Amino acid sequence: MQYCTKCVYPVFAATPLSFDEQGVCSGCRSAAAKQTIDWDKRKILLRELVNEYRSSSSYDIVIPVSGGKDSYYQVHVATEELGLKPLLVTYHGNNYLPEGEYNLYRMREVFNCDHIIVRPSVDALIKMNRLGFRLQGDMNWHGHCGIHTTPIQVAVRYKVPLMMWGEHGFLDLGGMYSLNDFVEFTAKFRLEHAQRGYDWYDFTDEGLEKLGRSDLKEGLTAKDLLWAQYPTDDEIADTGTRGIYLGNYVNWEANSHSKLVMEKYKWKPAQQPFERTYRTMSNLDDMHENGIHDYLKFIKFGYGRATDHACKDIRAGIMTRAQGIEMVRKYDSIKPRRDLERWLKYVDMTEEEFDRTCDTFRDRRVWSIENGQWVKENIWNGHGTYGPVHCDTQSTFQRKPQTR
Repeated sequence: MQYCTKCVYPVFAATPLSFDEQGVCSGCRSAAAKQTIDWDKRKILLRELVNEYRSSSSYDIVIPVSGGKDSYYQVHVATEELGLKPLLVTYHGNNYLPEGEYNLYRMREVFNCDHIIVRPSVDALIKMNRLGFRLQGDMNWHGHCGIHTTPIQVAVRYKVPLMMWGEHGFLDLGGMYSLNDFVEFTAKFRLEHAQRGYDWYDFTDEGLEKLGRSDLKEGLTAKDLLWAQYPTDDEIADTGTRGIYLGNYVNWEANSHSKLVMEKYKWKPAQQPFERTYRTMSNLDDMHENGIHDYLKFIKFGYGRATDHACKDIRAGIMTRAQGIEMVRKYDSIKPRRDLERWLKYVDMTEEEFDRTCDTFRDRRVWSIENGQWVKENIWNGHGTYGPVHCDTQSTFQRKPQTR
């Protein structure tokens, strides 16, 4: 297993990576390129762009928000720095943390904005949790779909031609694009990357039959999933809606965003530490993102949210690689008990079925079986000590140390 020599990402990552001849990943190279950009000039480009869309009869812009630190920062830039009148749009997946719910419902007050919150039926969401997990190893698939669908549905309905997202996740984490590409939101990205090739119709009974997975039918129909249905090309063309990423125009760094929104808007981080990562400021809109959803990433790829967060902090210069490795070794293999118990009750599933299904999604480039147990190579801390990584299932996860 190869790991980046600057951050702690493995070569087989959920976010596509490439490694150069120095063993540095494309995400680190993209992050380093931020230092070469004239961000003052980028802010001027942003202002010139949004000025073309100011409206006297409708909203100036649609901003997809979860109520998180980044959402607050997006709306702060739009209202305080650009003087726009935005319409906020939220997909609510029914699993918010209390602090996340608090932050979300304060947004229309602190920013004086109209705010549309789309909340699918609880029954449909429970079924989508089960289906996402069983079909492709992601109980939060519905969230990825909803987040990338409901904002453009609303923009088309209200004839707002501009949307503004935060950072492009695949660019920010993995360097999929250059910041000089000024990449924008597309239906292709939504389907092929955010939703990993699946769409809403795959989760209906008819769609599952076509996939050869009639055994997973939950009775969902097109009417149950209206929130997940992307507008047609003609509808988008009639409105001219496009989606830009704020991360192309400002020096995107989550720690500084958090400090700003906590001081200015009294935004709240999680009050209880997460079991699988050291950060308390991320993913408050779905308690399972930092929990069993992330545990599934560890099962699939051999790393988790602590790796993601450590890589961001290493690139931002607030954590050393050695400190990042310690975070990885401390958190990545943890099976989150309180989170798992909540979700199993939510979807009426046993832990045995959960573990059995998890194992079917392991990447065999990462995992192998030795003496009846799943094992993987673990990142080395550079000091010659590499004790076993334990997991609370029947599997254990350790092989030889990684020397880079």
